Amino acid sequence: MRALSFLSLFVLSSTTALAAPKNVIYMIGDGMGPAYLTAYRYYQHSNEHGTNASRQAVANTIFDDLLTGMASTYPDDDTLVTDSAAGATALATGVKSFNGAISVNRQHIPIGTMMQLAKQMGKANGIVASSQVNHATPAAFVSHNVSRRNLNAIADMYFDYRINGKPVADVILGGGTDYFVREDRNLITEFKSEGYQYADSWQQLDILTRKPAIALLDNVGLPAALNTKQPRQLATLTEKALQLLSPAEKGFVLMVEGSQIDWCGHDNDIACAMAEMHDFAQAIAVAKAYVDANPDTLLVITADHETGGMSLGADGKYLWLPDVIQNVTATGRKIADELNAASSDEAALSRWLELTKIKLTTEQQQQLLAQRGKEQKDLREVAVALIAKYSYTGWTTGGHTAADVPLMAYGKNSADFHGFMDNTAIAKQLLRYISTSPQ
Repeated sequence: MRALSFLSLFVLSSTTALAAPKNVIYMIGDGMGPAYLTAYRYYQHSNEHGTNASRQAVANTIFDDLLTGMASTYPDDDTLVTDSAAGATALATGVKSFNGAISVNRQHIPIGTMMQLAKQMGKANGIVASSQVNHATPAAFVSHNVSRRNLNAIADMYFDYRINGKPVADVILGGGTDYFVREDRNLITEFKSEGYQYADSWQQLDILTRKPAIALLDNVGLPAALNTKQPRQLATLTEKALQLLSPAEKGFVLMVEGSQIDWCGHDNDIACAMAEMHDFAQAIAVAKAYVDANPDTLLVITADHETGGMSLGADGKYLWLPDVIQNVTATGRKIADELNAASSDEAALSRWLELTKIKLTTEQQQQLLAQRGKEQKDLREVAVALIAKYSYTGWTTGGHTAADVPLMAYGKNSADFHGFMDNTAIAKQLLRYISTSPQ
């Protein structure tokens, strides 16, 4: 499987070459439903004003300032609830598919993606993700597979699939070393043989001075934003990607995913989710600044789906307490690991208080301690449930929902992204721009 036909994409064109933006920055908050934006607004307000937050006017966040509409996310079946693979396929190709599909249709036929089209048009491409770079969302922009679970095969395709003799992505930044350096194949060696610069640590990012370039900074995904000592993870990688892609004579397409918003939602971990939203917001600020300096650029931001069915307010109370969340300094997974590692129940309770500042009742203490020494998942679920209880955060599921997701746009032609759109309509509009950009 080599080059795809993009004739159907060119037929879509109704935008003149002069009107099309030269560069496209496409940012996807995985799992980022509308309640996440609202929660982040109040979370930031609490962060800025502390215990006096309720007495202050609530300021907009960057999400609020760029919000232009909403998007539907349903897949090509009767479930109405998409997974990340089908959602990303729609966002990358303009075609809906089945859950688990990586840019193939229901007949398992590959669908051309906007990055493949951009490569054929002579543009540069980049992907940035806080997950492994061959995870569902980035994978749908550069590869094809009937199952998102075939992570090694997807990683192989990043190198093997060629357009004009070159891999589709010129810049690849995120996690995923385990899939690119394996016993059966060392893809990094092969990328280097193609002239790619390579970095495997944050300290080495500065050695990436030109495209093509790849940086894999962790074995799988990057550390959770709430746990890491590396500040501004996604913003730093976005800055590096824009630096490497610019200038591009015919422009570029960059996809940036805030991957772990979704992972926090699956865990029903509100503190984790707000930290990932902040990490994503900082990356958006970087992209917005780039558009301000390069007005021939379009920034589009959306989500592939909503995760967790988050609600602000729970247990019949007209109350949500973001200050409780502000005091939590570790994800539920890390809290569980720390409590299990404690030398005694007393030490575990002391560590809980250090990490959350939440004073538990005797019954809640016993509930927490009863999970020590069991599966990490069991202890984590109790920990995040207690944080949700004290903050009055509600969750309806550990999976995805069919809720519409936010749509944001900024820069050249941003007015074309407003009101209600289907996820495929977002992609089709971007495909029009890419197919009609000056050559």
